[in-house]
Amino acid sequence: MLEEKSNCPVSRPQTCGRRTDKETEPNSRGTSNAQAAPAAVSAQGNWADTEKEHIRNVAIIAHVDHGKTTLVDQLLKQSGVFRENQEVAERVMDSNDIERERGITILSKNTAVTYHNTKINIVDTPGHADFGGEVERVLKMVDGAILVVDAFEGTMPQTKFVLKKALAMKLPIIVCVNKVDREEARCDEVVDEVLELFMDLDVDERQLDCPFIFASAKLGRSGTDPEHIGDDMAPLFNAVLDFIPAPTGDPEAGTQVLISTIDYNDYVGRIGVGKVSNGKISVNQEVVIVNAHEPEKQRKVKVSSLYEYDGLNKVAVKEAGVGSIVAISGISDIHIGDTLCSPEAPEPIPFQKISEPTIAMTFSVNDSPLAGTEGKYVTSRHLRDRLFKELNTDVSLRVEETDTTESFKVSGRGELHLSVLIENMRREGYEFAVSKAEVLYRTDSKGRKTEPMELAYIDVPEEFTGIVIEKLGSRKGELQNMYPITGGYTRMEFTIPARGLIGYRGEFMTDTKGNGIINTVFDEYAPYKGDITFRKQGSLIAFESGEAVTYGLYNAQERGTLFIGPGEKVYSGMVVGQSGKTEDVEINVCKKKQLTNTRASGSDEALRLTPPKILSLEQALEFIDSDELLEITPESLRIRKKILDPTLRKRAGFRKE
Repeated sequence: MLEEKSNCPVSRPQTCGRRTDKETEPNSRGTSNAQAAPAAVSAQGNWADTEKEHIRNVAIIAHVDHGKTTLVDQLLKQSGVFRENQEVAERVMDSNDIERERGITILSKNTAVTYHNTKINIVDTPGHADFGGEVERVLKMVDGAILVVDAFEGTMPQTKFVLKKALAMKLPIIVCVNKVDREEARCDEVVDEVLELFMDLDVDERQLDCPFIFASAKLGRSGTDPEHIGDDMAPLFNAVLDFIPAPTGDPEAGTQVLISTIDYNDYVGRIGVGKVSNGKISVNQEVVIVNAHEPEKQRKVKVSSLYEYDGLNKVAVKEAGVGSIVAISGISDIHIGDTLCSPEAPEPIPFQKISEPTIAMTFSVNDSPLAGTEGKYVTSRHLRDRLFKELNTDVSLRVEETDTTESFKVSGRGELHLSVLIENMRREGYEFAVSKAEVLYRTDSKGRKTEPMELAYIDVPEEFTGIVIEKLGSRKGELQNMYPITGGYTRMEFTIPARGLIGYRGEFMTDTKGNGIINTVFDEYAPYKGDITFRKQGSLIAFESGEAVTYGLYNAQERGTLFIGPGEKVYSGMVVGQSGKTEDVEINVCKKKQLTNTRASGSDEALRLTPPKILSLEQALEFIDSDELLEITPESLRIRKKILDPTLRKRAGFRKE
């Protein structure tokens, strides 16, 4: 429980005048007096006994894989959202197939639980830097945040990123040190790291005075002492009620609802999600849409449907008051950052602009000889409609028309951001081609070319530090810091151009034999660092179209590493492997053995092929060069040259030189 004595070096924080220590002491049932008798608290005059006082809005923020979604699972289970005998999948909030497969959260999710007569609206946010746009906007919906930190890994790049955003909005923070059941857990050191991070971010004393809860989300246990955690999540629930303030706002004022996220449904279209900041909102109410960044925007609309969150469901309601997180449908042209106001006083709520994309790819219609044989949606109209539909829910994405109707420039926050979109489209039956990822350059006030820089935090066993420093050095990375951490690992901190990291992750895993961990976060735009040589090896290119056969592949494998096996369809200009040399090599993988009278019956069977290297989507995106494309279909991934004809390709190469 929160009221246990803790051996942790962090003392129980002050409650900033919201409640006295006496009010939060445990009663005979093990709950705090504040929760057991809310009426008694209101009698003290600290806060009015109104509906909004029984609401808490909180976001779960953390670095990737520190256990946010698992923590939400336990809060849902222990608040009675599920039946006792109900089978519930792990990470129930990760509803997207890719989220489940990769174990990451891509889109922020809303849910709500009830604890001690208080409704707690919970927003689960992504931890990966590529989806930082999700975190930035949902923080406008909440009145506090739970910062989850791994008891072994400690503070990581994205921990700093999300905490900085939350503190900038003056949100109170509860620190949850998770995974304390790990053998390598180092709770005391992690607490010190968190406090150092708070101080590095130059917070005021009130924000520094935050509670620390120690938990094992996997086991569903928490407490204020890492050595003696309780049997449930009650200490964390109580911390939310004690330290996250009730929503502020004037129930008697005009309506103000800031749209912080957009959901989409094929049946009802766009759904705006946001918090009622002032007044109330009801079904069939006439409101005006205004936007702080678009002063000229002012349009009257009608609220046709209104929902609140209850567990994992949206529940239709007639009216919602201050502090409620609501979903509003029936407004076709609603966007993130819009404020719904009463027509009498249309006052927009300030909204921080989402960070701009730093990386771009060209998505184009597939024009290979095998085009249209595997996909359901293959035309430029299909491609255009799908990309612009993605803008309904993804605020960090940009889609632009190009000189040709066959291609579109798609910009995002990183390779993972764009690869998730590609994978989703592929599973939906789309067939298209994408170019190599390129960074988006800018020009500064002095007319200099600038590029996005990343901070890279790398943890590797000591024996691999040399190869990592060498490889990142060749990619214009600069080592800023290096020190030993627990478990025989060394942590290195680099500043490196974003383009220097394109295609590096696969190489990094090979260099460190799978033992390395790399995390990156956007730093700033800085002057261009110079040219970088990416791939030192060329491609093996199919010379003719047909079907790959064992004999042709056997001769080809001596020239490099193959990506295909026998029986696969190929075409002239298709990349079938990686060359052992720096230049591209054309090979004939369809070549059959010459038939003769002296041929032995079992000679073909005697040819032994090395198993091909099958590239994943990420590996293929990392491998392709600037003169190549990745052909995406629901069934296949094929790398090809942009110019398929070998003669025209050579001419283009000469012109480039």
